[in-house]
Amino acid sequence: MSSAPDFLILNHVSKIYRRSQGFLERLKKADASGTKAVSDVSLTVRHGETMGLVGESGCGKSTLARLVSGLMEPTAGEIAFRRDAAGRTPRLQMIFQDPYSSLNGRWTIEDIVAEPIRVHRLRQGRAAIRARVDELLTQVGLSPADAEKYPQEFSGGQRQRICIARALAGEPEFLILDEPTSALDVSVQAQILNLLRDLQKNLSLTSLFITHNLSVVRIMADRIGVMYLGELVEEAPSEELFRRPHHPYTRLLIDAAPDMDIGDRSLHPIAGELPNPAFPPRGCRFHTRCPFAGDVCRTTAPPQKTTEAGGMFRCHLDLDLSNASANMPASKAKTA
Repeated sequence: MSSAPDFLILNHVSKIYRRSQGFLERLKKADASGTKAVSDVSLTVRHGETMGLVGESGCGKSTLARLVSGLMEPTAGEIAFRRDAAGRTPRLQMIFQDPYSSLNGRWTIEDIVAEPIRVHRLRQGRAAIRARVDELLTQVGLSPADAEKYPQEFSGGQRQRICIARALAGEPEFLILDEPTSALDVSVQAQILNLLRDLQKNLSLTSLFITHNLSVVRIMADRIGVMYLGELVEEAPSEELFRRPHHPYTRLLIDAAPDMDIGDRSLHPIAGELPNPAFPPRGCRFHTRCPFAGDVCRTTAPPQKTTEAGGMFRCHLDLDLSNASANMPASKAKTA
Protein backbone atom coordinates (compact mmCIF):
# COMPACT_ATOMS: atom_id res chain seq x y z
CA MET A 1 0.00 0.00 0.00
CA SER A 2 2.86 2.36 0.74
CA SER A 3 3.94 2.30 -2.91
CA ALA A 4 0.57 3.62 -4.11
CA PRO A 5 0.53 7.22 -5.34
CA ASP A 6 -0.82 10.00 -3.14
CA PHE A 7 -4.51 10.59 -3.80
CA LEU A 8 -5.37 13.30 -1.25
CA ILE A 9 -3.02 15.65 0.58
CA LEU A 10 -3.97 17.87 3.50
CA ASN A 11 -1.28 20.44 4.24
CA HIS A 12 -1.53 22.34 7.57
CA VAL A 13 -5.33 22.55 7.37
CA SER A 14 -7.20 24.56 10.03
CA LYS A 15 -10.81 25.54 10.50
CA ILE A 16 -11.80 28.38 12.84
CA TYR A 17 -15.40 29.12 13.71
CA ARG A 18 -15.57 32.88 14.09
CA ARG A 19 -17.63 34.29 16.92
CA SER A 20 -18.17 37.44 18.88
CA GLN A 21 -16.89 37.46 22.45
CA GLY A 22 -19.17 37.74 25.45
CA PHE A 23 -18.35 39.46 28.70
CA LEU A 24 -17.02 36.36 30.45
CA GLU A 25 -14.88 35.42 27.44
CA ARG A 26 -13.31 38.88 27.46
CA LEU A 27 -12.54 38.43 31.17
CA LYS A 28 -10.88 35.08 30.38
CA LYS A 29 -8.98 36.74 27.51
CA ALA A 30 -10.10 34.10 25.05
CA ASP A 31 -8.68 34.08 21.56
CA ALA A 32 -10.78 36.58 19.63
CA SER A 33 -10.14 34.70 16.39
CA GLY A 34 -12.64 32.00 17.36
CA THR A 35 -12.75 28.26 18.07
CA LYS A 36 -10.28 26.06 16.22
CA ALA A 37 -12.30 22.97 15.33
CA VAL A 38 -9.40 21.68 13.22
CA SER A 39 -5.86 22.81 13.99
CA ASP A 40 -2.90 22.45 11.62
CA VAL A 41 -3.71 18.96 10.32
CA SER A 42 -1.42 17.42 7.69
CA LEU A 43 -2.43 14.06 6.27
CA THR A 44 -1.96 11.99 3.12
CA VAL A 45 -4.39 9.40 1.76
CA ARG A 46 -2.94 7.05 -0.85
CA HIS A 47 -4.74 5.72 -3.89
CA GLY A 48 -6.87 2.64 -3.12
CA GLU A 49 -6.54 2.79 0.67
CA THR A 50 -9.00 3.50 3.46
CA MET A 51 -7.85 6.11 5.96
CA GLY A 52 -9.64 5.96 9.30
CA LEU A 53 -10.11 8.88 11.68
CA VAL A 54 -10.98 8.23 15.32
CA GLY A 55 -11.46 10.32 18.43
CA GLU A 56 -14.04 11.41 20.97
CA SER A 57 -17.04 13.52 20.02
CA GLY A 58 -15.95 17.11 19.46
CA CYS A 59 -12.40 16.24 18.36
CA GLY A 60 -12.91 17.71 14.86
CA LYS A 61 -13.09 14.60 12.69
CA SER A 62 -16.52 15.39 11.17
CA THR A 63 -15.43 18.97 10.52
CA LEU A 64 -12.38 17.61 8.72
CA ALA A 65 -14.64 15.40 6.59
CA ARG A 66 -16.71 18.41 5.56
CA LEU A 67 -13.55 20.32 4.67
CA VAL A 68 -12.36 17.47 2.45
CA SER A 69 -15.78 17.16 0.81
CA GLY A 70 -15.93 20.87 0.01
CA LEU A 71 -18.98 21.50 2.20
CA MET A 72 -16.77 23.90 4.18
CA GLU A 73 -13.80 26.06 3.29
CA PRO A 74 -10.66 25.78 5.43
CA THR A 75 -9.55 28.89 7.27
CA ALA A 76 -5.93 28.03 6.54
CA GLY A 77 -3.96 25.34 4.76
CA GLU A 78 -4.43 23.45 1.52
CA ILE A 79 -6.49 20.41 0.47
CA ALA A 80 -5.36 18.91 -2.85
CA PHE A 81 -6.61 15.90 -4.80
CA ARG A 82 -4.56 14.07 -7.41
CA ARG A 83 -5.74 15.12 -10.87
CA ASP A 84 -5.94 12.84 -13.90
CA ALA A 85 -4.17 13.39 -17.23
CA ALA A 86 -6.92 15.80 -18.30
CA GLY A 87 -6.52 17.88 -15.15
CA ARG A 88 -9.84 16.69 -13.69
CA THR A 89 -10.27 16.28 -9.96
CA PRO A 90 -11.80 12.98 -8.83
CA ARG A 91 -15.51 12.64 -8.15
CA LEU A 92 -16.34 12.18 -4.48
CA GLN A 93 -19.43 11.20 -2.55
CA MET A 94 -20.27 11.28 1.14
CA ILE A 95 -22.30 8.90 3.29
CA PHE A 96 -23.69 10.68 6.34
CA GLN A 97 -24.29 9.45 9.87
CA ASP A 98 -28.09 9.69 10.00
CA PRO A 99 -29.88 7.59 7.34
CA TYR A 100 -33.19 9.18 8.30
CA SER A 101 -32.46 12.86 7.69
CA SER A 102 -30.19 12.33 4.68
CA LEU A 103 -32.97 11.01 2.41
CA ASN A 104 -35.77 13.11 0.91
CA GLY A 105 -39.04 11.61 2.08
CA ARG A 106 -40.93 13.07 -0.89
CA TRP A 107 -38.84 11.27 -3.48
CA THR A 108 -39.06 7.63 -4.50
CA ILE A 109 -35.94 5.50 -4.12
CA GLU A 110 -35.57 5.52 -7.90
CA ASP A 111 -35.41 9.33 -7.93
CA ILE A 112 -32.97 9.41 -5.01
CA VAL A 113 -30.52 6.92 -6.49
CA ALA A 114 -30.90 8.23 -10.03
CA GLU A 115 -30.13 11.86 -9.18
CA PRO A 116 -26.29 11.54 -9.27
CA ILE A 117 -26.57 9.58 -12.51
CA ARG A 118 -28.55 12.39 -14.13
CA VAL A 119 -26.42 15.20 -12.69
CA HIS A 120 -23.17 13.67 -13.93
CA ARG A 121 -24.79 12.35 -17.15
CA LEU A 122 -23.45 8.87 -16.54
CA ARG A 123 -26.33 7.20 -18.40
CA GLN A 124 -28.61 8.46 -21.14
CA GLY A 125 -32.31 7.71 -21.38
CA ARG A 126 -34.84 6.68 -18.74
CA ALA A 127 -34.46 2.94 -19.42
CA ALA A 128 -30.68 3.01 -19.03
CA ILE A 129 -30.92 5.06 -15.83
CA ARG A 130 -33.53 2.73 -14.34
CA ALA A 131 -31.40 -0.29 -15.23
CA ARG A 132 -28.47 1.27 -13.38
CA VAL A 133 -30.68 2.02 -10.36
CA ASP A 134 -31.83 -1.62 -10.27
CA GLU A 135 -28.21 -2.76 -10.51
CA LEU A 136 -27.16 -0.54 -7.60
CA LEU A 137 -30.06 -1.61 -5.37
CA THR A 138 -29.16 -5.24 -6.00
CA GLN A 139 -25.51 -4.49 -5.26
CA VAL A 140 -26.35 -3.17 -1.78
CA GLY A 141 -28.67 -6.05 -0.94
CA LEU A 142 -32.04 -4.55 -1.84
CA SER A 143 -34.59 -5.45 -4.51
CA PRO A 144 -35.19 -3.56 -7.78
CA ALA A 145 -38.85 -3.47 -6.72
CA ASP A 146 -37.82 -1.20 -3.84
CA ALA A 147 -37.21 1.59 -6.37
CA GLU A 148 -40.93 2.38 -6.36
CA LYS A 149 -41.09 2.91 -2.59
CA TYR A 150 -40.36 5.90 -0.35
CA PRO A 151 -37.69 6.18 2.40
CA GLN A 152 -40.23 6.03 5.26
CA GLU A 153 -41.12 2.48 4.19
CA PHE A 154 -37.68 1.18 5.17
CA SER A 155 -35.79 0.41 8.37
CA GLY A 156 -32.66 2.30 9.43
CA GLY A 157 -30.33 -0.34 8.02
CA GLN A 158 -32.21 -0.43 4.72
CA ARG A 159 -32.10 3.37 4.50
CA GLN A 160 -28.34 3.32 4.97
CA ARG A 161 -28.10 0.79 2.13
CA ILE A 162 -30.05 3.26 -0.01
CA CYS A 163 -27.60 5.99 0.98
CA ILE A 164 -24.73 3.75 -0.08
CA ALA A 165 -26.44 3.02 -3.41
CA ARG A 166 -26.93 6.75 -3.98
CA ALA A 167 -23.26 7.41 -3.23
CA LEU A 168 -22.14 4.68 -5.63
CA ALA A 169 -24.49 5.99 -8.32
CA GLY A 170 -22.15 8.93 -8.88
CA GLU A 171 -19.32 6.46 -9.64
CA PRO A 172 -17.03 8.14 -7.09
CA GLU A 173 -13.30 7.69 -6.97
CA PHE A 174 -13.24 8.91 -3.37
CA LEU A 175 -15.78 8.09 -0.68
CA ILE A 176 -16.21 9.85 2.67
CA LEU A 177 -18.03 7.86 5.35
CA ASP A 178 -18.94 9.94 8.40
CA GLU A 179 -20.02 7.58 11.21
CA PRO A 180 -22.04 5.48 8.73
CA THR A 181 -23.18 2.89 11.30
CA SER A 182 -23.41 4.76 14.61
CA ALA A 183 -27.18 5.35 14.31
CA LEU A 184 -27.89 1.64 13.70
CA ASP A 185 -28.45 -1.39 15.93
CA VAL A 186 -25.42 -3.59 16.52
CA SER A 187 -26.65 -6.45 14.33
CA VAL A 188 -27.44 -4.05 11.50
CA GLN A 189 -24.05 -2.37 11.92
CA ALA A 190 -22.35 -5.68 11.16
CA GLN A 191 -24.36 -6.10 7.96
CA ILE A 192 -23.53 -2.59 6.75
CA LEU A 193 -19.84 -2.97 7.60
CA ASN A 194 -19.64 -6.27 5.72
CA LEU A 195 -21.30 -4.61 2.75
CA LEU A 196 -18.85 -1.69 2.84
CA ARG A 197 -15.86 -4.01 3.07
CA ASP A 198 -17.05 -5.98 0.06
CA LEU A 199 -17.61 -2.79 -1.92
CA GLN A 200 -14.16 -1.46 -1.02
CA LYS A 201 -12.58 -4.70 -2.18
CA ASN A 202 -14.58 -5.05 -5.39
CA LEU A 203 -14.53 -1.41 -6.47
CA SER A 204 -11.01 -0.48 -5.23
CA LEU A 205 -12.34 2.71 -3.67
CA THR A 206 -10.18 5.28 -1.93
CA SER A 207 -12.01 6.39 1.20
CA LEU A 208 -11.96 8.35 4.44
CA PHE A 209 -13.74 6.46 7.21
CA ILE A 210 -14.70 8.46 10.31
CA THR A 211 -15.85 6.81 13.53
CA HIS A 212 -15.48 6.84 17.30
CA ASN A 213 -15.56 3.02 17.38
CA LEU A 214 -12.08 1.50 17.44
CA SER A 215 -13.35 -2.00 16.69
CA VAL A 216 -14.95 -0.71 13.51
CA VAL A 217 -11.98 1.29 12.30
CA ARG A 218 -9.62 -1.61 12.95
CA ILE A 219 -11.38 -3.83 10.42
CA MET A 220 -12.22 -1.07 7.92
CA ALA A 221 -9.05 1.04 7.66
CA ASP A 222 -5.58 0.46 6.25
CA ARG A 223 -4.19 3.39 8.23
CA ILE A 224 -5.64 5.29 11.19
CA GLY A 225 -5.33 8.87 12.35
CA VAL A 226 -6.18 9.77 15.96
CA MET A 227 -7.57 13.25 16.62
CA TYR A 228 -7.80 15.10 19.91
CA LEU A 229 -9.21 18.60 20.35
CA GLY A 230 -8.76 19.46 16.67
CA GLU A 231 -5.22 18.09 16.34
CA LEU A 232 -3.93 14.93 14.70
CA VAL A 233 -1.90 13.39 17.55
CA GLU A 234 -0.99 10.03 15.98
CA GLU A 235 -1.15 8.30 12.60
CA ALA A 236 0.02 4.78 11.72
CA PRO A 237 -0.86 1.59 9.81
CA SER A 238 -3.90 0.01 11.44
CA GLU A 239 -2.34 -3.07 13.02
CA GLU A 240 0.75 -1.14 14.07
CA LEU A 241 -1.40 1.42 15.88
CA PHE A 242 -3.09 -1.27 17.95
CA ARG A 243 0.09 -3.31 18.45
CA ARG A 244 2.24 -0.41 19.57
CA PRO A 245 0.50 2.94 20.15
CA HIS A 246 2.92 5.82 20.76
CA HIS A 247 0.58 8.50 22.10
CA PRO A 248 -1.03 8.17 25.56
CA TYR A 249 -4.40 9.24 24.18
CA THR A 250 -4.36 6.39 21.66
CA ARG A 251 -3.55 3.91 24.44
CA LEU A 252 -6.39 5.30 26.55
CA LEU A 253 -8.85 5.02 23.66
CA ILE A 254 -7.93 1.35 23.26
CA ASP A 255 -8.32 0.77 27.01
CA ALA A 256 -11.72 2.52 26.95
CA ALA A 257 -13.09 0.06 24.36
CA PRO A 258 -14.05 -3.13 26.26
CA ASP A 259 -14.65 -5.10 23.05
CA MET A 260 -11.02 -4.65 22.00
CA ASP A 261 -10.00 -7.30 24.55
CA ILE A 262 -12.26 -10.37 24.76
CA GLY A 263 -10.71 -11.23 28.11
CA ASP A 264 -11.64 -7.89 29.67
CA ARG A 265 -15.19 -6.63 29.19
CA SER A 266 -14.93 -3.93 31.85
CA LEU A 267 -15.06 -0.28 30.88
CA HIS A 268 -12.03 1.98 31.39
CA PRO A 269 -13.29 5.51 30.72
CA ILE A 270 -10.75 8.22 30.02
CA ALA A 271 -10.30 10.36 33.12
CA GLY A 272 -11.31 14.01 33.02
CA GLU A 273 -13.42 15.95 30.57
CA LEU A 274 -12.64 17.14 27.07
CA PRO A 275 -11.51 20.80 27.40
CA ASN A 276 -13.48 23.56 25.76
CA PRO A 277 -11.97 24.00 22.27
CA ALA A 278 -12.50 27.74 22.65
CA PHE A 279 -9.97 27.68 25.51
CA PRO A 280 -7.47 24.92 24.63
CA PRO A 281 -4.82 24.13 27.26
CA ARG A 282 -1.33 25.53 26.84
CA GLY A 283 1.43 23.20 25.72
CA CYS A 284 0.18 19.74 24.87
CA ARG A 285 -3.61 19.88 24.60
CA PHE A 286 -3.91 16.43 26.18
CA HIS A 287 -1.87 17.19 29.31
CA THR A 288 -4.96 17.90 31.46
CA ARG A 289 -6.01 14.24 31.12
CA CYS A 290 -2.68 12.50 30.54
CA PRO A 291 -1.32 10.28 33.35
CA PHE A 292 2.24 10.90 32.12
CA ALA A 293 2.15 14.70 31.87
CA GLY A 294 5.18 16.60 33.14
CA ASP A 295 6.17 20.24 33.34
CA VAL A 296 7.25 20.45 29.70
CA CYS A 297 3.84 19.10 28.59
CA ARG A 298 2.09 21.97 30.36
CA THR A 299 4.12 24.73 28.76
CA THR A 300 5.36 23.59 25.32
CA ALA A 301 3.52 22.13 22.34
CA PRO A 302 4.92 18.67 21.54
CA PRO A 303 6.98 18.13 18.36
CA GLN A 304 5.96 15.75 15.59
CA LYS A 305 7.97 12.51 15.62
CA THR A 306 8.14 9.66 13.12
CA THR A 307 8.01 5.93 13.86
CA GLU A 308 9.85 2.99 12.31
CA ALA A 309 6.58 1.82 10.74
CA GLY A 310 6.18 5.09 8.86
CA GLY A 311 3.68 6.67 11.20
CA MET A 312 3.87 9.82 13.29
CA PHE A 313 2.88 11.03 16.75
CA ARG A 314 3.04 14.23 18.80
CA CYS A 315 4.37 13.70 22.32
CA HIS A 316 7.28 14.98 24.42
CA LEU A 317 7.77 11.54 25.95
CA ASP A 318 9.27 8.30 24.69
CA LEU A 319 6.77 5.69 25.90
CA ASP A 320 6.40 1.96 25.41
CA LEU A 321 2.63 1.54 25.42
CA SER A 322 2.49 -1.75 23.53
CA ASN A 323 1.35 -3.90 26.46
CA ALA A 324 0.85 -1.68 29.47
CA SER A 325 -2.23 0.36 30.20
CA ALA A 326 -1.77 4.10 29.95
CA ASN A 327 -3.10 4.37 33.50
CA MET A 328 0.32 3.42 34.89
CA PRO A 329 2.11 6.04 37.02
CA ALA A 330 3.67 8.92 35.11
CA SER A 331 7.02 8.18 36.76
CA LYS A 332 7.52 5.31 34.29
CA ALA A 333 7.70 7.71 31.35
CA LYS A 334 10.98 9.06 30.04
CA THR A 335 11.53 12.29 28.18
CA ALA A 336 12.74 11.83 24.63
